[in-house]
Formats: sequence, C-alpha cells, structure tokens
Amino acid sequence: MCGIFAYLNYNVQKERRYILEVLFNGLRRLEYRGYDSSGICIDSDLSQPSIALDPAENGLADGSCKPLVFRQEGKILSLVRSVYDEADSTNLNLEASFSVHAGIAHTRWATHGVPSPRNSHPQSSGVGNEFLVVHNGIITNYEVLKETLIRHGFNFESDTDTEVIPKLAKFVFDEAKTEKGEQTVTFSQVVLEVMRHLEGAYALIFKSPHYPNELIACKRGSPLLLGVKELSEDANGGTSFHDSKFPTMDGQPKELFFSSDANALIEHTKKVLVIEDDEVVHLKDGSVSILKFDYNKAKNHGGLPRPASVQRALSVLEMEVEQIKKGNYEHFMQKEIHEQPESLTTTMRGRLICGDSSKAKSVLLGGLKDHLKTIRRSRRIVFIGCGTSYNAALAARPFLEELSGVPVTMELASDLLDRQGPIYREDTAVFVSQSGETADTLLALQYALENGALCVGITNTVGSAIARNTHCGVHINAGCEIGVASTKAYTSQIAVMAMMALAIGDDTISSQARREAVIDGLFGLPNKVREVLKLDDEMKDLAKLLMDEQSLLMFGRGYNYATALEGALKVKEVALMHSEGILAGEMKHGPLALVDETLPIIVIATHDACFSKQQSVIQQLHARKGRLIVMCSKGEGPLVCSNGSCRVIEVPQVEDCLQPVVNIVPLQLLSYHLTVLRGYNVDQPRNLAKSVTTQ
Repeated sequence: MCGIFAYLNYNVQKERRYILEVLFNGLRRLEYRGYDSSGICIDSDLSQPSIALDPAENGLADGSCKPLVFRQEGKILSLVRSVYDEADSTNLNLEASFSVHAGIAHTRWATHGVPSPRNSHPQSSGVGNEFLVVHNGIITNYEVLKETLIRHGFNFESDTDTEVIPKLAKFVFDEAKTEKGEQTVTFSQVVLEVMRHLEGAYALIFKSPHYPNELIACKRGSPLLLGVKELSEDANGGTSFHDSKFPTMDGQPKELFFSSDANALIEHTKKVLVIEDDEVVHLKDGSVSILKFDYNKAKNHGGLPRPASVQRALSVLEMEVEQIKKGNYEHFMQKEIHEQPESLTTTMRGRLICGDSSKAKSVLLGGLKDHLKTIRRSRRIVFIGCGTSYNAALAARPFLEELSGVPVTMELASDLLDRQGPIYREDTAVFVSQSGETADTLLALQYALENGALCVGITNTVGSAIARNTHCGVHINAGCEIGVASTKAYTSQIAVMAMMALAIGDDTISSQARREAVIDGLFGLPNKVREVLKLDDEMKDLAKLLMDEQSLLMFGRGYNYATALEGALKVKEVALMHSEGILAGEMKHGPLALVDETLPIIVIATHDACFSKQQSVIQQLHARKGRLIVMCSKGEGPLVCSNGSCRVIEVPQVEDCLQPVVNIVPLQLLSYHLTVLRGYNVDQPRNLAKSVTTQ
C-alpha cells in the first residue's frame, strides 16, 4: 500500500522549485497511504552526450535531461530536507525554468524490504536511470522475473518486488534496439510488453530519458487517477482555465497529474479520469493517449503489442479543498470524528422520503432499485468486508435479517478466499469497503462474480474498483477520510445498510410501523451524534485514567457486539494498546478468567432487547471485582450501576438498530485521546496505512 503521484507541465513555464513543491505537496496529501520512506525524480539542466547504442555503455537518448533521483527513509519532511540540502551542496539551480517537464513521486508503506533509501521508490533500471518506476501494489511473480533478469546480466540493489519492473523495461528496450539496429520502439510498446510479464496488483508510472518529457501510467487492481488542468490564453496574454469534456490532443498548454487518490488532485483540478484496469495512459506532447491492454491476448502474443487507442470522458470531482485540510482541529482523526453529524446528513440526503397522510415514509436508493426483487428472492445475503467495514456490516446484520426475512451471513474477505467458501448463483453478495479498492475484498468480488452471485457494492469512493465491478450498489457519501483509522465512514456505512434493509423490506405491510420508526430515527440521528460528541472532555478524562494500562476489554451483544469489536479495533489501531472486543454471551466460556480488580472493562449496555442480559453480565463482573466502565442509555446510570462502583458513560437512546452509530462515538473519542496522551501519531499509526490495496 503506497501513494504515487506525478506532475507534467506542457507549454506552461514552471521553475524547478515550483515543480518540486507540487511533487512534495502531492506526497503530503498521500502520506496517509504510506509514510516509512519516500522519493521523487525530476530532470537536471544537464544534457546527456550522444553515445553508442550499446546498452552496456549506458546509452541515453540524445540531448535528454539527466534524471535526478532523491530517496529518503522516514516521513515526507525528511525527503524535503534532503532534497534542498543536496540542491545547496551541488549548486542545483532551483530557479531553472521548464516549459515541459515530467516529475514522479512516491510515498511507501513497506511490503518487500525494510524502510531504507535503497528500497524506496522510484526504483531504477540501473546506472543512468534509463527507466524509473513508482509502484503501488505487489508483483506476485517478481522472483521468477528477477532470476531471469539476473541471468541476463542485471544486478539488483533493493529487496523490493518493484525493481524488476524498470529492469524489465530496459531489457525490452535493449532487445528491440538489438533487433532493429536503431531505436524504433515506442514508450507505450515498452510498457505494454512489461505488463505482459507482470502478475499481481499494481499501479505504475514510468519515466525515461529515452522518452524525454513523457510519462506512462498503467494499472491492474490498484487505484489511479489522471487529473487534467487545461489552460488557454486570455485577452491580456495571461492564462485561464479551459473546461473540456475530453483531454485535448492539440498541444494546448496544460498541467497533467497522476495520483493514487483524489486528495492530491483537488487543489489543482476537479477534472479527472478514473483509470480502469488494464488501461495504459500515455502523456506525450501535451496529448493524452489511452490504450486498452488485453492481458489474455498479450500472453499469447508474438512481438511487441500495438493495441488500439480508446477515448474516455473526464468526470468532475465532488469534493472541495477544505475537505483535505484539518481546519481548527489538531488531527484528521479528530476532525473526522466531529464531522459525523454532517457526514450522516450527507449520506441520507435525498434518500429518506418523509411521506404524508396519503403516502408512507420510505427510502429511495437509486443504485439498488432495479435489483430489489432479486435481492428479496435471494437464498441468502452474504456481507463481505475487512476490518472496520466488516464490523459495520455486522452491526447492520440483525436489522437486515429482521426486515428481509432472508438469512444473512458474514464473511471476512481473506477467510472466504482461503477457504474457497461456497457462493451460489442464488446469493446476494454485499461488498463493503471505504476505499472501494481493498485487495482482499476485490479478490472476493471476483470470486463471487465467477460463481454467478448478484454483487452489491457499498463504498465511499465513486469510480473505485468495487463500484465499477459490482452489479449495483450505494455510495455512502461520507466525504474523504484522511486519518488511517476510519470513523465517519463506519457510521455512514451503518446508516446506508440500515436504509438498504428498509428498501428491501419495503414490500412487507406488517413491518410498516417498524420501518417508519427507524426512518424517523434516521432523520434525528445527526442531532443525536452531535449530542454524544459533547462527551469529548469526559472521554479525555477517562483516557487519562487508562493511558498507562496494558489492556482493555469491551463486552457487547446483539446490535452492539459490532460496537465492542470496532471500539477495540480503534484502540489497537491508533493507541497501540491491546484491546479485545468480546461477545458478552461468551464471557463465561473463557474471557471471565481474565477478570480482576486491575483489568479495565467496558460493557455496552444501552437499552435494547439484550439489556437485561447485559445487566446480568455487569453483576457477574462486579462479583469478581471487575474494574467496570458501563455505557448505558441516558438516565439509566443508577439502574446499571446501583452500587456506584463503576464509571458510567451515558449516551442518547435511539432506535435499537441505529444505536451502534451513537455508541461508537465515545469509543472513537476515547481511542483518539488515548493515542494523543500516549504520544503516538494518531493519523499515521505504526505499521498501518489507509486502504490496504496489497495482499
């Protein structure tokens, strides 16, 4: 899981300092995707001498600019400092101006090889940097490719799977020159031939001095976008933004960007192309060419491939620059916790129908309406996700079972794939993912499609792989999340799945009163979350009491078993503290042995069908001198903790199926404050990255 970014200015004069800052800022916007090392590549002022075509002599394109590569372990700040220090020591002219320049950048979350400069990207083909690549994903057959390239005389310097890619590109380039006796192979042909040999998931950007001021990007299974900012001269000789539905091919002045995420594009342009799997996007002479790579055909192809070009329309990003800034908050996670009333409002906007005296209240989900009959006739509904998304689905499962009458099962995506669990044509498989690009979930989607199931996507990212490849779905519309630990996406996912249950059960007269009560609850949910956010100071005080603890247990059941799991996950993710969410009904089957007067335990006991059972759990924990923190409905503190020996967190009462949305917020606040008090980076927790697009 890494972040890749590239910037190409064409017929727009830009200084090297400006180009560097665009690349650095792109990486800052992507640092949540990887922050153990980073690197960039730009051009120098120095032209390469014309030399022989023998690849052993490190041949470079005549007159091309020498690529400068900077790589550094640690955060982006370390890279920035090292680049400017080296610029000073080598007298690199930062004021040099380029009318055309292509730069690439990368921030890494290590998979192959420890964080270090040699394992950072861009990875190189060797001396001279004839081909340079930045990569997000994993190449599964890199060991075989590496052995082959070593036999052909290549030396490897890193431990990464990525290094085989630029070396393979150089091998293809050199072989083509050998056959033709001169350079006739195009950049796109080199990249297409490289793709033919790669297996796994990847998004790649290539740069080469053999093809000055060109960039090529391609992807399979990892996210990648092209941003387009076209300019035109105004009456005063200046430049202004030019709006176009398609990338122009006329050499008009423009700035072009590649990015793993829209976060890094929005401050430059809202015009983007979501690159699809097996597309190759070639930037040359101000033009954008899109080629479609046929993987199956290419496997049996002889010679260099020449696929036909395709045309794709640009789309408009529905986000603002303010969404990617922290504003008055100290951290993104804090901001996103407090944004939940607004994200819930946005998620439900236009989807809840108020009704009147002649028409019942209802839900309208445009992405599902044509498939509701099929879902209702399903043999079962299977929720598939990972981590927080799995927990959100678990929270919604009881209500969906209640209204649909269809059995609902849960699958962790990785476990489903490991077991090759049964998926049938009569099943509806629901894939839940904040990013829409989670690797295991995508593989499970492919598996379900192959088995003929109806596939539904629930994501927070328009144009993501899950959104594109499912038969139907719902965009949760929670807004971008920068913090690695998901907060507002979780609560919006539960709201969307509650609305999905309402839509599926809309044909049952007997449940009409229940449905209308839940719809009323959804309308009031943002205000209930605002109310519970007022517990912020109380949760900070609780965090001060717990900050030195080594472990924390959370007990929940019914709708709030998912709350216990998600609350514990948040504490683990960001506060780096052992925490375990436990089904309260299983307490006597092992976990009770852990209880003593030193171990803090949170029991979620808001008023629902499981309330009396949770009261029994509290009594049993009291009897064993458990150190209890009880979350209960407002006004019920004395009822759940009659002897005053436990700490009480009181939250607003809502409809039982919506209670997990309210109950998770204090636990999010607790995990946030624990992290800050323990001195850890709350937005970039150790060993984790935002959207895990690698296996």
